[in-house]
Amino acid sequence: SLSIQYLVIYCIVLYTIFLYSIYLYNIINIFSEDGMGKVVEIPADMTARDLCQLLVYKSHCVDDNSWALVEHHPLLGLERCLEDHELVVQVQASMTSEGRFLFRKNYAKYEFFRNPLNFFPEHMVAWCQETNGAIPPSQLLQNFLNSSSCPEIQGFLYVKEMGRKSWKKLYVFLRRSGLYFSTKGTSKEPRHLQLLADLEDSNVFTVTTGKKLHSAPTDYEFCIKPNKRTELKELRMLCTEDEQSRTSWMTAFRLFKYGIVLYQNYKIPQQRKTLSHFSTPVRSVSENSLVAMDFSGRIGRVIDNPLEAQSAAMEEGYAWRKRSQRMNILGSPSPLHPCLLSSVIHRTQLWFHGRITREESHRMIHQQGQVDGLFLLRDSQSNPKAFVLTLCHHQKIKHFQILPCEEDGQIFFSLDDGSTKFTDLIQLVEFYQLNRGVLPCKLKHPCTLVAL
Repeated sequence: SLSIQYLVIYCIVLYTIFLYSIYLYNIINIFSEDGMGKVVEIPADMTARDLCQLLVYKSHCVDDNSWALVEHHPLLGLERCLEDHELVVQVQASMTSEGRFLFRKNYAKYEFFRNPLNFFPEHMVAWCQETNGAIPPSQLLQNFLNSSSCPEIQGFLYVKEMGRKSWKKLYVFLRRSGLYFSTKGTSKEPRHLQLLADLEDSNVFTVTTGKKLHSAPTDYEFCIKPNKRTELKELRMLCTEDEQSRTSWMTAFRLFKYGIVLYQNYKIPQQRKTLSHFSTPVRSVSENSLVAMDFSGRIGRVIDNPLEAQSAAMEEGYAWRKRSQRMNILGSPSPLHPCLLSSVIHRTQLWFHGRITREESHRMIHQQGQVDGLFLLRDSQSNPKAFVLTLCHHQKIKHFQILPCEEDGQIFFSLDDGSTKFTDLIQLVEFYQLNRGVLPCKLKHPCTLVAL
């Protein structure tokens, strides 16, 4: 009988541990851009930042603090990047059954802290107009972050009427207390203002299928969605005339809702804090393995002097090109013949996306933030021997054709009609990462996808 009592106690303990683990840990499905999913077990207090770093660690990605967790609703055509401090389990509880989490790059998450005037033009900020625009960028941001101050975003928006397909152009004001529209022109008198949406219990989403699903007047639609399982008719649909205006309204919404918390999220990676949910700190590939080495002696040594490291890199580059030219002249039976290698080596790079269409390249650039210098390379659809550099500058996407050219029996690549030639596309990209050349800006952020 004593052994039976011990068995009963043992079963009760096991059941208690099981219930406790269910309470503490939750199952989350994460999807990558290719549609493949990954099941992750996370604690109830794990934030979006911690989950991103966990996925970076498990997927062996470079941790450059630009990864984001995206809340995606395919049937509603909505998506938004979770704020770094948000609890993933809480967000999941408010999602519908068709909602999912995506893991992708977002270079623009905190871009407004670096270039605030690009996000808040003077004509949209009431405070700037009252002071004739004589506001330094740091003071502008300080007013957004300060809970005691009350900046105001204003301007015309297309607003979709609740339960109808029609849109109205209204003068709208965004304040800390909510989003309002004026019933009489541009009047700000309290008796003329009506509440459109509350900030506290809502989130702002980009609408990806605005024209098709909601008959939006432009392509620049966004949405304010309550923090609950919501039907289509409960969404507050809004639309702007251009991409910059949409970005400004959505950024202001985030700043008004979270204030100083967003700035703290922005500063945390710069303070190089390690993860709180697993012991091994996530480090980038460059921190782990990319150091300058000198192998001219009997044993290798790390080169600490930056000038010496740069000189060694240049010498190695020259030596590599001399070897390539010599092998071209002599010929080589090796399957890694330089001519063959230079024509395929770019396919190993994360910024190269093969035979994607122009429209697909636009979609990827849009999804990853539309910041200056965001780029990718792809095969040309019009010329089978050429490639295309797709580059974002001033929130506009531009395309530059890269053409092959032959000189002394060797194939080079150029995007300026042969004025500057490169032996392969990797060399071309590395050059334009350091030099603007004929481009509107340097190549800064590779548009990359990751398979979970």
